[in-house]
Amino acid sequence: MIEQKEIIREVKVIVFRLKDEEYGVEVSQVKSIEKLEHITRVPRTPKFVKGVINLRGVVTPIIDLRSRFALDEATYSESTRIIIVAVGELEVGLIVDAANDVIDIPLSSIEPPPEVVGGVEAAYLRGVAKLEKRLLILLNLDKVLNTEEIKQLDAFEV
Repeated sequence: MIEQKEIIREVKVIVFRLKDEEYGVEVSQVKSIEKLEHITRVPRTPKFVKGVINLRGVVTPIIDLRSRFALDEATYSESTRIIIVAVGELEVGLIVDAANDVIDIPLSSIEPPPEVVGGVEAAYLRGVAKLEKRLLILLNLDKVLNTEEIKQLDAFEV
């Protein structure tokens, strides 16, 4: 009997908030979601790099996504979270306003991104998912984390 490969018809994403928008990142790229903890500043890094944390013995660079996307800064609150993501060998933490839930999105509901969504450049986006009364902006982490500035973070060692 020949096994048939399962056709992927949906993608599972972690939903998080930045400002007034909901974003999604694929669960396969998420290592964990952490509460905000003390971040050690690192000199001579871009403004959006808040510093590093010691996460279970691993020094992890932390990026403020609001700052990365040139959105207004906000004060951190009880709902602020750090989403630890991995792209290739690089593991970084992304500061978000809140991490809401995990949902399955049918691939048929994902459309290519417009040029700018909520102030975020289309280059950073994978697409926009229309879900009933919600619009979910799907991030392309390969692009968000694919700059020389961020690749240099991989060299952090303490």
